[in-house]
Amino acid sequence: MNDRLLGALGKARADYADIRFETSDRQAIAYRGRELEDVGSSLFQGGVVRACVRGGWGQSVFDTLDDLDGHVAEACANAAVVAQDRTRLAEGGAPGQHHVQAVLREDFRGVSFDEKLALITAYNDIILKADPAIQSSMVSYSEHFRTVHFASSRGVCFTEERPRVVLYLSAVAGADGQVQRASESYSSAVDFGVVRSREAVAREVAERAAALLRAPQAAGGRTTVVLRQDFAGVFAHEAFGHLSEADFLYENPKMRDLMALGRPMGAKDLSIVDDGRLGRLVGTQAFDDEGTPTRRTDLIRDGVLAGHLHSLETAAKMGEAPTGNARAIGRGHVPIVRMTNTAIEPGPLTREALFAGVEDGLYACGMMGGQTMMEMFTFSAAYGYRIRHGQIGELVRDIVLTGNVFETLHAIDGIANDQVIYELGGGCGKGGQSPLPVTFGGPHLRVRDVVVGGR
Repeated sequence: MNDRLLGALGKARADYADIRFETSDRQAIAYRGRELEDVGSSLFQGGVVRACVRGGWGQSVFDTLDDLDGHVAEACANAAVVAQDRTRLAEGGAPGQHHVQAVLREDFRGVSFDEKLALITAYNDIILKADPAIQSSMVSYSEHFRTVHFASSRGVCFTEERPRVVLYLSAVAGADGQVQRASESYSSAVDFGVVRSREAVAREVAERAAALLRAPQAAGGRTTVVLRQDFAGVFAHEAFGHLSEADFLYENPKMRDLMALGRPMGAKDLSIVDDGRLGRLVGTQAFDDEGTPTRRTDLIRDGVLAGHLHSLETAAKMGEAPTGNARAIGRGHVPIVRMTNTAIEPGPLTREALFAGVEDGLYACGMMGGQTMMEMFTFSAAYGYRIRHGQIGELVRDIVLTGNVFETLHAIDGIANDQVIYELGGGCGKGGQSPLPVTFGGPHLRVRDVVVGGR
């Protein structure tokens, strides 16, 4: 395969060219309420050729390797049409041939379909029977074994296996015209075991959805909020991580100034990293989809902006080093700058000490959704609790946090030492490519004077 890809690239009339060819084997099972809504499997293959001519990019998407030379010629011709002045791409690949084989703790391909269906059916039954207020459910399982073959005109070649398994559990409760939802999800790149033994979680999801029907709305106004590790991680990813992606930065002079390296960016104990080689998580890859080895990048270090995330092109345009963050969701898509495993580093406080500093506030858990626009954000917690005198109190709903990300980072006045990294279902969306497998995480964070929408 590598020789075939390199042979075609040798005929490329371009300053740079690469080929990514993939096979993708998927299976899915999904319930919606009592109905078994989807059972399916698929096997796809195909790829994309990219070429760069005087700074202009062209591509050709293909399904088979039958006319690879023709697709290379087509990508080069497309690039020549939009050629500009000169090609600027950083040096970042690892010349040579590399093979990265997945090492699985329990391979989902060795588990029978009947066992998978029985597990999903059991979880769905638990949710539907857990409380009279439960009106519906959504329980799904999916598996994906993706094998990527890559070669570039710089002599970089790799083959990498990228498996993933996902379980999603959701309950819908309703009463008196009100509807509430609760959910949990799990994902792994190495172990089908994350799907097993989730009966207690299924029951808790249903009970929480029902309890939210009776929970009061959070009071609006400015208050102290403690972010649970999952909410803290999503905040780091959505509100700050996307601002660190250099394809966004070099096209936005204002944000480039706001995200200048060396700028103070929060409390002195605050550090945020993106690490594409962290363990064997769903966001972990040995190489990005331009053949650059992934690495750890400090985005904020001790309260100071320390790094950006780059592709070969953005690194050259901003005069920085590539970071291995050019990623694509699959065949037919070209790589764009994306996060991998993004997390806030642990701080100095115990969880108890962090909560003890809150006389009256809110504890925000999970993430229901939200939006960002430049440095402004609005995020909704999945659920939360009142905090009184350092103790967690009653369940509340409709916690909506809004503000400026830079001001919010400076408003963090407590960072606990209890970091958790989350591998959840779904993934990151950007540029029409979703869901991209990523992880996020952090410790508990205490943030002062947060604007909370509510009653």
